[in-house]
Amino acid sequence: MRIIKFVTLNLQNFKSHRDLTVKFGDLTKITGDNAKGKSSIPEAISWLLYGTTVFNSKLDPTPITYEAEETMVSLLLEVDTKQVLLGRGLKKGKTQYYINEAPKKAGDFTEILEQLFDKELFFSLFNPQYFFTLHWEKQRAMVLQYVTAPANKEVLKTMLDEQKKCLEPLLKKHSLEDLEGIHKENKKRMDKAYIAAQSRTKTLKEQLEQFAEQSAPLDSLKAELSRIDKEVRQKEAELDSAFEKNRDFDKVQARINLLQDQIDMSKEYWPTLKYEVIKDSCATCKRPFDEEARKAAEEDLEKRKQEYTKKHDQLRDERKVLQEQQSSLEYVDTTELKSEIKRLDDTGQPLRVAIQNYSQFNILQEQVSRARSAEKETLESLNDSIFVLDTIKAFKAKEAELQTEKVQALFETLSIRLFETQKNGEVKNTFIIEMDGKPHNMLSLSEGIRAGLELREVLSQQSEVIAPVFVDNAESITKFKQPSGQLILSRVVAGEDLKIKHD
Repeated sequence: MRIIKFVTLNLQNFKSHRDLTVKFGDLTKITGDNAKGKSSIPEAISWLLYGTTVFNSKLDPTPITYEAEETMVSLLLEVDTKQVLLGRGLKKGKTQYYINEAPKKAGDFTEILEQLFDKELFFSLFNPQYFFTLHWEKQRAMVLQYVTAPANKEVLKTMLDEQKKCLEPLLKKHSLEDLEGIHKENKKRMDKAYIAAQSRTKTLKEQLEQFAEQSAPLDSLKAELSRIDKEVRQKEAELDSAFEKNRDFDKVQARINLLQDQIDMSKEYWPTLKYEVIKDSCATCKRPFDEEARKAAEEDLEKRKQEYTKKHDQLRDERKVLQEQQSSLEYVDTTELKSEIKRLDDTGQPLRVAIQNYSQFNILQEQVSRARSAEKETLESLNDSIFVLDTIKAFKAKEAELQTEKVQALFETLSIRLFETQKNGEVKNTFIIEMDGKPHNMLSLSEGIRAGLELREVLSQQSEVIAPVFVDNAESITKFKQPSGQLILSRVVAGEDLKIKHD
């Protein structure tokens, strides 16, 4: 426990005080009429330490009713029986710092203050009204700073068995915050996935409903179709064989037709050659033929006739050979065979449709089954996350309840509210102090001082720091519990000059 005591305060040219020395005891009483400088005494202490008022706001310490070159405040402190003399001066607008009368830099001065006590804690202990000027989040943090949060096991013991069984193993793997984040994300994904799964199941069921219930003897259908397909293959093999025969026949016929065309062309040429007449002169130069030339022309004509006859007979002989070859070949009429294959194939088509429908029906049944399973699994995952999130809400509510009980146990007359439950069930941080059901801003001056004293006493006990406390307007309260640490009371006494007494 750290004990801080004020021993002696010296003021020189500080506001209305030209030269004032204050000695402190366990109880120090400051009395006097208004405007006699009572409040300047605690302000001198806060200005010396932090350059502010007791409410941690800006303060100008210079005199107003008289002139002075320098303002100086010094305070002899006792911290755990060890004394230190701190001083702050203001001369020509420049601040001067002193530790044990030795001039120091601002950083050195600040460092020793931080070693002695926390700034916010000091103001809260020294001025019972200061705490209530802070933002509620800062107030909450200060109160909870020294209160251990309930352990997970402690919270789980107070929860329903089903909630405990759900959360206990999960908290061994993840923190509560991580667990909440995981299941919020999963809930978001599963919400969308469940809608998609429902839509898919509905679509597949509608497709399935388009098929009549398939009860046909599948094995019999397949056997009958197999028999038909086998017969079709046999007929197709016969057709292939017929095509092969007809192809050979058609090849020979094509060659015969080609030879016949050549023979016909040869016949057309023969009359020209047969009745060709030897002329008396050369067709080119018009020179009359002599006997020798005529004879040569006659011999040439005869030679061409012989060559024609030979070639023409050769074409006829080739045609005859091919005709004899063709006579040994068979030409098959495939019309009936093709018709039979088509008839058989048409017979098998209803069977194929029936088998395909049966197969499609079974596939859709399987798809519907899988879709229902997926929909069920998605819903289970969604519901699991919803339950976990609801359980986390319940956990936080219980945790808040237990923590509030811990904090509330520190107070005698004040009621503390640390949490509030929102409409969606989530627990939100807050900080409200009440006395007799009234919030602090609705309390009278007397009630406000008593509330501040009780609160600073809790902070003192929890932080293990005992510090002096200054109560302004002490005349407004007639009874309060003696606080730990030195007590400095300031009372207004009409018509009286400033008086300071200590015990």
